[in-house]
Amino acid sequence: FVENETDKVLTAASMEGSFLPTQLDPSVGVEQKTRALIAIILSLFAIITYIWIRFGNVRYGLAAIIALLHDVCITLGAVTVCTYIAGTPIGEKLLIGDFKINLAIIAAFLTLIGYSLNDTIVIFDRIRENRRKDRLNPQIITNSINQTISRTILTSFTTFIVVLIMYIFGGTALRGFTFAIGFGIIIGTYSSIAIAAPILLIGLKNEKKKSK
Repeated sequence: FVENETDKVLTAASMEGSFLPTQLDPSVGVEQKTRALIAIILSLFAIITYIWIRFGNVRYGLAAIIALLHDVCITLGAVTVCTYIAGTPIGEKLLIGDFKINLAIIAAFLTLIGYSLNDTIVIFDRIRENRRKDRLNPQIITNSINQTISRTILTSFTTFIVVLIMYIFGGTALRGFTFAIGFGIIIGTYSSIAIAAPILLIGLKNEKKKSK
């Protein structure tokens, strides 16, 4: 009896056939997109809330989110442009390939978000230290940026060098990941200095008028 059952199992296992689904219900894709959108919205809300609590003003949270959206959109655009550059003489010299949005690229964007947010918070911390109990003004923001710019640039530069080495010698498997991170580091450094901090000045004139 055991031998017969074993033969049946072996026969069934040796039969050719595909047990993998070749098509998915469109509703599954819609559901996944909905869940991803909800997760993104909740993440952004959590970031705004955290920075709001830490710095005592929702303006800091909104400034950080605007800078993050800027970084992600610009980097995503660069990855998309690589699709058209790949295969051209310029693309071959720059080792640019047809980068697809896969798990590696998504991981690069998540890394970029964390890196950019950390840079922004460093500048915000210095603004809070310089402001103390005074009202926020352009001079405080300028001084804070000047005091942290060397740290920001040096940190970004050393990180970029490591990513650049990985991009050149890491092979094609890591090239899309390292391209997104390397490009994102440059954009993130710029946005922390030139976008996130200046946004804090928006609405200050109206607040001064109301206080008067």
